[in-house]
Amino acid sequence: MKIVCGKAALVEAINIASKAVSSKATMPILECCLLTAEKRGGFKITANDTELAIETKPIEAEISEEGMVALDSRVFFDIVRRLPGNSIEISSDEKNLTVIRSDKSEFKILGMDGAEFPAIPGGDDDDKKIFSMPSGELKNMIRQTIFSVSQDSSKPVLCGELLNIGGGEVRLVSVDGFRISLRKYNLGEETPEIKIVVPGKTLSEISKILPSDADDITSFHVTDKHIIFDLENAVVVSRLVEGEFINYENMMVKECETTIVVERVGFMESIERAALISRDTKKSPVKLKIDDGQIVITSNTEMGTSYEEVSAEQDGPGLEIAFNPRYITDVLKVLECERVVVGFNTALSPCSIKVEGDDGYEYLVLPLRLRN
Repeated sequence: MKIVCGKAALVEAINIASKAVSSKATMPILECCLLTAEKRGGFKITANDTELAIETKPIEAEISEEGMVALDSRVFFDIVRRLPGNSIEISSDEKNLTVIRSDKSEFKILGMDGAEFPAIPGGDDDDKKIFSMPSGELKNMIRQTIFSVSQDSSKPVLCGELLNIGGGEVRLVSVDGFRISLRKYNLGEETPEIKIVVPGKTLSEISKILPSDADDITSFHVTDKHIIFDLENAVVVSRLVEGEFINYENMMVKECETTIVVERVGFMESIERAALISRDTKKSPVKLKIDDGQIVITSNTEMGTSYEEVSAEQDGPGLEIAFNPRYITDVLKVLECERVVVGFNTALSPCSIKVEGDDGYEYLVLPLRLRN
């Protein structure tokens, strides 16, 4: 293999592919990235940890000799990022000795046979369901739900998000046992019904690659075991999480005895200030006392106390309720509205948070028991 390409384009491709490099590889080949040069297919970089695979779209390059080689990802990436010139030449021989040159710098590293690199799965499956939606919308859906994916590996299905498509609507749902995030998007056309669980890692990495451009469209293909995202600059293939997702619909709050409408940023900042005192959030929650159009936000620990009042539009009886403050600020940070609608029933029942005037987002969070 012998190619010449621009450093900037190569670095961009490396940044994309590196998101699928295995951090806990069981085989040396999984610590590598695959460089492939073909006159027809172009020059591409692929990484594959067997759960998540990313193949870049062709990088602009002059291909003198076709071929492929697998190189240690960390070493290759570090070399390319630090090379001095704007143009990089990469060549490898039949023994996988790879030479990387730029200006007056030259590196020689021993690679592995590219034929041993694991193939990307899912691409040849005929039984695919294909969907498409604006990239910016998908990016926002992930951003507004990913924070409540469970980190408990003993419940693998909750370490992913439910992607539910049907009736012309996309739903993305995450649950961690204490809260539920639900984001909806109207596709505007009838679609096949699917319910799959996509790993949280996959969605997190995709959100970093997705463009925010309102005109950009992302297509994704769903097979029995994989989801394939066709992005502007890469193809991402992820294994699906096996198992039945929790029946979140039965948990959502249908009616609330008390609702408040409050300015999002001011409410968030007040809770963040209370959390400065309530460092050990599980034992010392932040308390909300809602009464007569006021939210009194307090925290009381051995470190000290805090007290703050926030105005709100209240409908229904007052109550006192306590939360892990992070579970409230996490959602308020990712919303982009001016005001939120917060619904309550009792001090021990779930609280809902919605965007004022928009039913496309709903968040449910469990309170903590107040100590006397």
